[in-house]
Amino acid sequence: MLIPQKKEDNSISLLAEVSRTVTIENDISKVLRLVLFIMSEHMNMLRGMITILNRDTREIFINESFGLSEEEKERGRYRIGEGIIGQVVKTGKPVLVPSINDEPLFLDRTRSRQRARKEDLCFICIPIKSGTEIIGTLSADRQIDPPLPEDPMKRSKAESERMDMMQHYVDLLSIIATMISQAVRLKQLAHEESVNGKVADQHPGEKKLSIYHRDDEWADEENDETERPANIIGNSKPMLSLFRMIEKISKTNATTLVLGESGVGKELVASAIHFKSRRADKPFIKFNCAALPESIVESELFGHEKGAFTGAAGMRQGRFELAHTGTIFLDEIGELSLPVQAKLLRILQEKEFERVGGSKTIKVDVRVIAATNRNLEELIREGLFREDLFYRLNIFPITVPPLRERKTDILLLADYFVEKYNRTNQKGVRRISTTSIDMLMRYHWPGNVRELENCIERAVILSEDNVIHGYHLPPSLQTAESSGTPYTGSLQQKLDSIENEMIIEALKRTKGNMSRAAAQLGLSDRIMGLRVKKFNIDYRKFRP
Repeated sequence: MLIPQKKEDNSISLLAEVSRTVTIENDISKVLRLVLFIMSEHMNMLRGMITILNRDTREIFINESFGLSEEEKERGRYRIGEGIIGQVVKTGKPVLVPSINDEPLFLDRTRSRQRARKEDLCFICIPIKSGTEIIGTLSADRQIDPPLPEDPMKRSKAESERMDMMQHYVDLLSIIATMISQAVRLKQLAHEESVNGKVADQHPGEKKLSIYHRDDEWADEENDETERPANIIGNSKPMLSLFRMIEKISKTNATTLVLGESGVGKELVASAIHFKSRRADKPFIKFNCAALPESIVESELFGHEKGAFTGAAGMRQGRFELAHTGTIFLDEIGELSLPVQAKLLRILQEKEFERVGGSKTIKVDVRVIAATNRNLEELIREGLFREDLFYRLNIFPITVPPLRERKTDILLLADYFVEKYNRTNQKGVRRISTTSIDMLMRYHWPGNVRELENCIERAVILSEDNVIHGYHLPPSLQTAESSGTPYTGSLQQKLDSIENEMIIEALKRTKGNMSRAAAQLGLSDRIMGLRVKKFNIDYRKFRP
């Protein structure tokens, strides 16, 4: 399906704004209202609704809406399987209605569309899920595009394009539904608690039965919300899969091999596994196998006796002894020499070793988590890594996804790093400009999260107006491929780009007021008008 570039850019901005709202705003009701408002701006949505299923009463009700009065909102109540919304909750599948006039299942229970031309309205309804459980729906009304042409050939093409565009909106709403699922879950629990409390007041003893039913039937889904490690940021599908893997492996003592490109956060995964395990209150020792010369690595890992080598003035415990009863994390395991690999294999198999220069066998109870960004199977073929050690380490491999495969997490991470480096550098950056967001989302991030962190640190330091602009980002993000702009190499193009961005930012701050924006930029109204015309900026879209 081909989507015009303008629509694609608008989609990126829509998802970026929703992501920032969900991350920054603490008031759950306000989050859901703002999400609907953002959708209305970007999608030309006439009405939008977030419904929630009360699992005790089995009733679906409208929790937040856009374009509905309070009376209309109150009328919007459904049973499971009733109407389009009830069907979506029952089946868990999205529904696209090209024209509500032709759909008998469309009940219009709110009676908000009685004065509208129903043949000109399409309706999209998406399930909101928590794990595998359906907890509500996200739906939207949109005005159908201009009438189809009479010519059969043109009509067929127009119908195909219309359906492609509608499917594009289905995909967008599905992503947004995933983003807001945690907020909807909290609203669901609050509503059920409120309703159950009223029932208990009227019928003493019934509240206890209802809570028992929920704890028994829904415990697994509610526990899903607590599976995310506190030290890792991410809501994307690949990261949710990673969190489930961490949850499973952390409850065991199995040796774990963490795989992934440089900069993805393998050490954070190892830390999450340890601190969610039964060894959480025991030592967590980290060692980078590539950080020290080969001659020192053995002594660091296994310790040494007094006089074992020149400079060994006394006995020293190694990292494995220090990690006794806890966990040791061996980063860059692929860089170990073959002799050290042989000793490591013995520890994994026998749980024992000798210090360098010693003869006493030391037994340890240590869980080993190893990590590498190298292809160990290729190293085995080259004779640089022991095959038996690989199979001993590879009991439970976990692969951390690269940043380019979890693009919906980029803005969550960027916001976190902005706050981090605001504190570190006593800065007050409060916003990332739309141009910067587009550049961050388009870039392929070969250095992964570490590169993003360095990029945001630089931008925070350079910012002088508490906003991160496109020209604050590194040159690698400002190429034609990453920014989506043609490169001519002219100075004028660069100046125009900066001028265009500054005008847009001023119009955003002044909510589309041309005179105030001109005053902020030090321009006359006439010059401001000429610049807006030159860059084809529609100032009206910035008005509330």
